[in-house]
Amino acid sequence: MSPAPTPPELIGQSQAFLDALDHASSVAEIDRPVLVMGERGSGKELIAARIHFLSKRWDGPLVKVNCAAMNEALLESELFGHEAGAFTGATKRHQGRFERAEGGTLFLDEIASASLRVQEKLLRVIEYGEYERIGGEETRIADVRIIAAANTDLRAQASEDKFRADLLDRLAFDVVAAPALRNRPEDIPLLASHFGNGAAIELGIGFPGFTPEAIAALRAHRWPGNVRELKNVAERAVFHWAMSDGHGPIAEIEIDPFEKVFGAINSKPAPTADLTTTTAAPNGKISDLRAHLNGIERSLVRGALEANGGNQKRAGDALSLTYDQIRGLVKKHGLTR
Repeated sequence: MSPAPTPPELIGQSQAFLDALDHASSVAEIDRPVLVMGERGSGKELIAARIHFLSKRWDGPLVKVNCAAMNEALLESELFGHEAGAFTGATKRHQGRFERAEGGTLFLDEIASASLRVQEKLLRVIEYGEYERIGGEETRIADVRIIAAANTDLRAQASEDKFRADLLDRLAFDVVAAPALRNRPEDIPLLASHFGNGAAIELGIGFPGFTPEAIAALRAHRWPGNVRELKNVAERAVFHWAMSDGHGPIAEIEIDPFEKVFGAINSKPAPTADLTTTTAAPNGKISDLRAHLNGIERSLVRGALEANGGNQKRAGDALSLTYDQIRGLVKKHGLTR
């Protein structure tokens, strides 16, 4: 017999974090839609999982879908399913996420990215508990609790007719806020040690810890990517420390992995410098260095895209970059899925 599912581990002791957990625990008992709001990387999916596992649906499925990762047609098919022959390429019946989540919870991440058409169909499911597969005539009944997440102001989008106000009303039976990491600074050392220890275990080494100066640097950062960004920084620090045969606690923290690369690319030579002859390294010219750095940058972005199924937003999150930055790099290097 497999062990009973349990809520995910959520690490922190700040008051803002504990208040969010208490709120999530209280709404778990009420079988109504919930909206989880927070910045990217702040743990909205973990809070949604906590709500599910503390609810009466804890032994049912928890099905997740990222609305930003699919276009309108694909998202509609993934949510509601389709019949064979419903459209070109639909060779067999497809079971949608609502069917797979029957008796459990459906987590809709990045709900703001769903088209108005998909929003209208979601509204009907919430309002009446009914939906049809694409190309189907049978009305299906859904016994599914919906938890949605967003990192943008849905009220503002609704006021601009970019998000259905009636759907927002239904989703926001209660709203749980995932606090930004900068609002829970006392949790940063705990999280950094947790992620650093995980990286050390992966490498098969003991975790050396971070120096007080390194922790101070972590606490001073604004963390636009929140916990996801901190995880990258802590793990990267451990890997670099291990690769350099480090001794003692980790002192070197590289918060922005692109800082040195962009600095070298964008740096201007002295007025008298000759780019064709100035040596940037023992065996290379400035032009060679730029080409090398461009190659590193291209490889990092390509690797992040491949690891995230070609989704630019998730690749940007993985590299702690904004969507505009990652989109610019994709365009610069001609990277397409």
